[in-house]
Amino acid sequence: MFTGIVECVGHVVSHDEVDGWTRVVIEEPVVLADVAHGDSVAVAGACLTVADRPQPGRAAFDLMPETIRRSTLGDLRRGSRVNLERSLRVGDRIAGHFVQGHLDGVADVLAIGRDGEARMVRFRLEPPRLARYVVEKGFIAVAGVSLTVVGADRDEFWVSLVRTTLEATTLGELRVGERVNIEVDLFARYLVDRTAELDAIAFVGTRDDA
Repeated sequence: MFTGIVECVGHVVSHDEVDGWTRVVIEEPVVLADVAHGDSVAVAGACLTVADRPQPGRAAFDLMPETIRRSTLGDLRRGSRVNLERSLRVGDRIAGHFVQGHLDGVADVLAIGRDGEARMVRFRLEPPRLARYVVEKGFIAVAGVSLTVVGADRDEFWVSLVRTTLEATTLGELRVGERVNIEVDLFARYLVDRTAELDAIAFVGTRDDA
């Protein structure tokens, strides 16, 4: 479990096939110096397990096919920059929102503009069905960053980024056409899906009564 409050940005030093696995090695001198084999780290929003510590300040992660299918991690290359966050500990302050690191899909950057001193970014969701969980003023994790949805319309949503977010995460480097990892709000997903299940059960019950 994470909070979507990025601790630092690391960079990819290698992205190779190792014994049938896709292994990515990331370097960051502070946060990755404090993780051990088996620890969970959110990398660009995806919860990954530390598979090896090749040297101080570096950690290796193995990507399973499902992770590659659902995320942008298969697109990483040497030099790519990624947001990093260590897993939440009991008693930690929750500054963002509960983030599992279980990605739901990706989003394409459609437009970037200014809103006063803030930067407004518009995204299109993939798959489009994720839109049912995205509502105005709700939470969403974009590339591992906890954000508030400013607005939503069909399969698109937009957020406003403050200077701290732009400077401390990779979101300040976004370009139109770029893809980012998306995790919708955990509670919204369960609430919407459970309500749909209950409605379906009630409908069936009504038909049986008839």
